[in-house]
Amino acid sequence: MSLTQSLLVIALLIAASAFFSMAEISLAAARRLRLRQLADEGDARAERVLRMQEQPGDYFTVVQVGQNAVAILGGIVGEDALSPHLSALLGLWLAPSMAQTVGFLASFLVITSLFILFADLFPKRLGMAEPERLVLRLAQPMAWCMALLRPLVWLYSRCADALFRLFGLSSLRDDRITSEDILAMMEAGARAGVLAAREQQVITNVFELDTRTVSSAMSPRDRIAFFRRDDADAVIRLRIAAEPFSTYPVCEGDIDHVVGYVDAKDLFQRVLNNQPISLADDSLVRKVLIVPDRLTLSEVLEQFRQVHEDFAVIVNEYSLVVGVVTLNDVMSTVMGDLVGPADEEQIVRRDEDSWLIDGVTPIEDVLHALSLDALPHTEEYETLAGFLMVMLRRVPRRTDSVTWGGYKFEVLDVDSYRIDQVMVSRIAPAGAAPADA
Repeated sequence: MSLTQSLLVIALLIAASAFFSMAEISLAAARRLRLRQLADEGDARAERVLRMQEQPGDYFTVVQVGQNAVAILGGIVGEDALSPHLSALLGLWLAPSMAQTVGFLASFLVITSLFILFADLFPKRLGMAEPERLVLRLAQPMAWCMALLRPLVWLYSRCADALFRLFGLSSLRDDRITSEDILAMMEAGARAGVLAAREQQVITNVFELDTRTVSSAMSPRDRIAFFRRDDADAVIRLRIAAEPFSTYPVCEGDIDHVVGYVDAKDLFQRVLNNQPISLADDSLVRKVLIVPDRLTLSEVLEQFRQVHEDFAVIVNEYSLVVGVVTLNDVMSTVMGDLVGPADEEQIVRRDEDSWLIDGVTPIEDVLHALSLDALPHTEEYETLAGFLMVMLRRVPRRTDSVTWGGYKFEVLDVDSYRIDQVMVSRIAPAGAAPADA
């Protein structure tokens, strides 16, 4: 074979190897969601690729047979094509034995470099960059190759299946999409500028509904405005004016004996019509939804849907009322600072390295604000105040502080043992070793 013919054969072998490399990496990298979208739009090639991804054994067998055959042929042809010519050229300056050895090594280096660059690196990078477009174009040629090499494919595939069974492994691709996968995609989209940071945070909050308990969104017991069943008309009117809310629990004696709730719209209607207000009237007091404080926000939403209500009273294991929650509270948790007036914000950033945080702020919101992954003993509390109590092992007093993870948590105001305000200051890079209080 002449030098020109040998070089032509090498070029064809490199092209064949590049074809198999692109076919391999593009099938592995192709996104099933994108392929499913194309298939739903009527692209038959995408449907074929999806079937190949579900059962990729024969496909990759053809790839490996082709790549190994090409590599062996490339080595044989390359040595015969270049080695004699390089040895003859080097013989002008070197001894014959030395020229032959150096010529062989140079031929090996040149052929190997060509295969690495043009048959491996370049096609695989191209396949990673545009996997769906390439796999759609290569699917039919690969189907022809699988049909042509059917006997070899059957033999090697059965051997590979036997090895998988021997080691107790599954050869099927796991295409389950988890919430972590979706959140990672959203984060990548935010970094790429496809999603705004606030949009990403809303999506993250939606997935947290399954992990955040209802107490993280409730109005706590000490902030509940309620009526007693026997409250006089004047008392009710004064409380409406002093504490305007959309819904009020109605209790028999004290707050731990809730018998129902009254909607502010019904009260206003009676006021506007100059009608007396009496909570002894059963037509005015509605049946209230009672939920345990261990429910997640997702479970509370489901209960709201089932009973067609948007208000619930939360009780603990001792049947004591710990708070109330509305549908708006849950949606505010999802939407974050996109809803609600600024004066209701629980976390206020003072400057680059300090925050003023309400003690009842859910610990998940504190983690988001401070860009922390976790705080110690998170299973023992749900709010920033709870974190300080656990770390100090007592009820915090004003000026008490805890230093952890590069942040200083200092109590600024305490009202009847309730932590009102906490100043959080960054004192070291995030991730620094925790320090004791």
